[in-house]
Amino acid sequence: MDGQDPVQRADIDRIIDPLKTNMPEAGDLGFEAIQQLGNPVPLLVQNDGKECLQLWLEPFGQDYWLKPGEAVYVTSYGTWDGHPFETMHETDCLTVWAMSWFATVSDRDGNEFPPGRREHA
Repeated sequence: MDGQDPVQRADIDRIIDPLKTNMPEAGDLGFEAIQQLGNPVPLLVQNDGKECLQLWLEPFGQDYWLKPGEAVYVTSYGTWDGHPFETMHETDCLTVWAMSWFATVSDRDGNEFPPGRREHA
C-alpha cells in the first residue's frame, strides 16, 4: 500500500466505486442517458414552506429551486453501495447526494425539472 490509511482508502473507494461502475454505461450526463442506466429509485422532495427551497444535487453541484407547494422527484439510477441517497438539511436548502453519482430531477409527471433559480410566479 502507498502509506494511505486503510480506513480512509475504504471510505474513498465506497464513494468512487459506483462512479467507476456507472460511468461507462451512462454515455453522457443528459436526462435521457442517465435514465438508461436503469434501477430507478425515486425520492419525493416537496417544499411545504412559505419561501423558495433550494435543492442542491450532488455530486455534480446542480441547484434547483422549489416554489412553496412545489414537489419534484430526485431519482437515482445505476448501482451504489448501501443506499441510494444521503441528505442534509440546512435553512432554506436541502442537499441530496446521489450515491450512484447519477440522478435526475423531474416533476410529478416525469418531465425534466429545470435547474437554476426561477422567477417567482
